[in-house]
Parts: sequence; structure tokens; C-alpha cells
Amino acid sequence: MIQIPKDLSTFIREAGDMSRFTWRFFREGFRSRFEYEEFIKQCYVLGYRSLPLVALTAFIIGLVLTMQLRPSMVKYGVEVQIPAMVGISIVREIGPILTALIFAGKIGSSIGAELGSMNVTEQIDAMEVSGTNPFKYLVVTRTLATTLMLPVLVLIADAIALFGSYLGELMYEPLNLNLFYHKVFENLIYIDFVPAFIKTFFFGFAVGIIGCFKGYFSDKGTEGVGHSANSSVVVSSVMIFIIDLIAVQIADFFQY
Repeated sequence: MIQIPKDLSTFIREAGDMSRFTWRFFREGFRSRFEYEEFIKQCYVLGYRSLPLVALTAFIIGLVLTMQLRPSMVKYGVEVQIPAMVGISIVREIGPILTALIFAGKIGSSIGAELGSMNVTEQIDAMEVSGTNPFKYLVVTRTLATTLMLPVLVLIADAIALFGSYLGELMYEPLNLNLFYHKVFENLIYIDFVPAFIKTFFFGFAVGIIGCFKGYFSDKGTEGVGHSANSSVVVSSVMIFIIDLIAVQIADFFQY
């Protein structure tokens, strides 16, 4: 009889539990008595409060990317293409991935720790006793909030990163802002923007559902809360890269 390694067995069991948890979200998520107030609150907490960190990181990335690219571009005499290269890089890959990873680190750990703490202190059980559906109140609202707010953050991050890139260009030579954006957008086509935007919804959903799953079923005790927060970030980050790989393959299939 073949014995399955313990780590592999744990992975398979957790993957099955995660699948059932995700199916429960789609089964219960859009039934009556949707928690609109909690949903709006989570959009504010998870989206608006993440904006400063996302904006600062995007600005620095746009600025540094331009400064790093310029010497090589000047060497080959194609520095005029810097806005186009930076624009395509940010819109197609750097903006969505970087924002999603920051979102996973900040929001994924926050959700995992919050729900894990509620599970440890038996607040989730108390909600069931009081007649409130904890899954709809805690999981559905947070997952929908992350799914909808991450694309918004990505759009803002792309705009700020491009502005940072413009300032990076301005450090070396005078350049009109309108001309810079014209060079950026004349080289962007729908296949650059649409797939990159669509996949951010899946990034946000992955961050939300994984964070909720890890917190909802966390181990008892303070150590379990810390483990839930940490594993939420790790699994969400890995899932973001997997989704991105699949999205790129699908986009290339339709492009060619």
C-alpha cells in the first residue's frame, strides 16, 4: 500500500477544504439579506486605507524604473522609446502584480488575523447563536470588497507610476507632460489593458477568499492567529503569481 507523505496529504486536504469554502461563497454570497452596510465599510477599510501605501510604492517604482532603463536605452540610441516601454511594462504587468502583492501583504494578513482572533475568542460562534449568519457577514462582505477594490487601486497605481516615470524623464531632459502621456498611450492597445485589468478582479478575489479561509478556520490560541495571518500572505502571493501565469497564457492565445 502506497503511503502518501504527510505534507502532501495536508496540502490535498486543505485544497479540498478551500474548494468547499469557495463553493459556499458562491452558494450563499448572493442570497437575500445581503449585508450592504458591512460591505461598504469593508470597501472603505480595505480599499481607501490601502491607498497611501499603494500610491507611494507605485510612484517610487515608476521613478526608479525610468532611471534604471535610461542608461541602457541611451546606449542604443532609443531613449525616445522610454515612455512607451515604461507604459507597457506598468500597465501590463508591474502595476497589477505589485499592487496585488502589497494588497496581499497588508489586507490578506489583516483579514486572516481579524477572523482568526474572532474564531479564537468564539465571536463567530456567538454570531451563530444570535441568529446572524457569520459567513455572509464576515466572509462574503470582505471577499467582495477585495474583489472590487483591488482593480480600483491598480488603476490609481498605474496612473501614479506613470507620473513618477514622467518625473524621472524630467530629471534628464525637459519633456511636456502631454507629450509624455501621448507617447505612452499611442503604444498601448486594448490587449495590453483589458487582460491586465480583468485579472485584477481574480487577484482581489484570491486575496479575500484565502484570508477569510485561513482566519475562519484558524487554530485556537494566539499562535493560531499569527499562523493564519502569515499563511494568508504566503498562499495569496503564490496564488497571485499562478493566476497571472494563466492570465498571460490566455491573453497570448487570443493575441496570436
